[in-house]
Amino acid sequence: MSGPKEAILYTTCVYSGRQKPDYLATVDVDPNSPTYSQVIHRLPVPHVGDELHHSGWNSCSSCHRDASASRRFLVLPSFVSSRIYVVDTQKNPNAPVLHKVVEPEDIAQKTGLAFPHTSHCLASGDILVSCLGDKDGNAEGNGFLLLDSEFNVKGRWEKPGHSPLFGYDFWYQPRHKTMISSSLGAPAAFTKGFDLQHVSDGLYGRHLHVYSWPDGELKQTMDLGNTGLVPLEIRFLHDPSKDTGYVGCALTSNMVRFFKTADGSWSHEVAISVQPLKVKNWILPEMPGLITDFLISLDDRYLYFVNWFHGDIRQYNIEDPKKPVLTGQVWVGGLIQKGSPVVAEDEDGNEKQFEVPEIKGNRLRGGPQMVQLSLDGKRLYVTNSLFSAWDCQFYPEMVEKGSHMLQIDVNTVSGGLAITPNFYVDFSQEPEGPSLAHEMRYPGGDCTSDIWV
Repeated sequence: MSGPKEAILYTTCVYSGRQKPDYLATVDVDPNSPTYSQVIHRLPVPHVGDELHHSGWNSCSSCHRDASASRRFLVLPSFVSSRIYVVDTQKNPNAPVLHKVVEPEDIAQKTGLAFPHTSHCLASGDILVSCLGDKDGNAEGNGFLLLDSEFNVKGRWEKPGHSPLFGYDFWYQPRHKTMISSSLGAPAAFTKGFDLQHVSDGLYGRHLHVYSWPDGELKQTMDLGNTGLVPLEIRFLHDPSKDTGYVGCALTSNMVRFFKTADGSWSHEVAISVQPLKVKNWILPEMPGLITDFLISLDDRYLYFVNWFHGDIRQYNIEDPKKPVLTGQVWVGGLIQKGSPVVAEDEDGNEKQFEVPEIKGNRLRGGPQMVQLSLDGKRLYVTNSLFSAWDCQFYPEMVEKGSHMLQIDVNTVSGGLAITPNFYVDFSQEPEGPSLAHEMRYPGGDCTSDIWV
């Protein structure tokens, strides 16, 4: 947390429907720089239709015993094509270059896996990547891909017969010899956009999968029930001695806390609940918040999450993990902002919409989606693209005009959030047209890339 202040960050960007390759953007976040809050470099990938999404480093704090390890290569799984790109950031951090491509045919032939999502480095130097299905989009084919330190396919990480019901995100806590993964759903369903019938058909998840670490034996499956539909991002507390963490359940908009019990098994409870809003002029009579991303500050004091539909970012004090306290909230978009055709209703039938300010003369499009926190916890960065098929369905204006990146000033003493008025990264005027920005990374690691041992 006392490390150097961030000067640049990397974000994955997608040209939706434009038959142009996705790219990794370098964004200047140094307020003393003449190119502050601008894209200063773009690294296009060589193929079209990849859907760059999440990213992870080749090494992180879990490799601290290895003096030769360096956070040099950024791993970019392509969510749709199943290709994995490896980018070298060391030669010129402002202008990274492509180092290697792991082709989907190689992955499928050796493991049967496809639709890669989350990557984390391991203390061994290997890379672990969650994959959500087989090449045909069936969830039954999901599991965990293992790459070696040279980014060659080693095989599957989990033991044979120990694959989860559905895949998505994961986090491991070595001192407790445990890894826990979450469950979005079947790629054949979610890649086409969201259909509520698919939930009833059992094509979306509601489970957490508890594995022994590092040997990949599935020890327990936690059914979160109807309060935990579509659990996405999952994080343990950063303190490696702690045996608790949270998962954001998107569709039911609950933050669920998981924890180890006295007998060594794992349990769960709803820690925060975002109530759905009664709405008019939308596809459903009630609108969930849709918690699609969250993170925990490095000192484990604050938790931040987004409501992609409602349009707000929240800050909670979690010094008592069982009893989070709301300490900050700010609206930065959403489907119910003033000027939108969608309106919310209170219990008395009164209509309401949320005030969303313009930033540097720009109306904010879409809803808050991915977040990244500065190491000192004082600046929160946010982008607004979720997944291009869902962006097209719920925020077509954002797809047409491009997404943006904002910065939120954070009060780390007593809590509180405020939009930084002079920071606005505009992806509407990119070289190949408007693009969609997703996950962000700092060259020096951050609170969603690093795991401590």
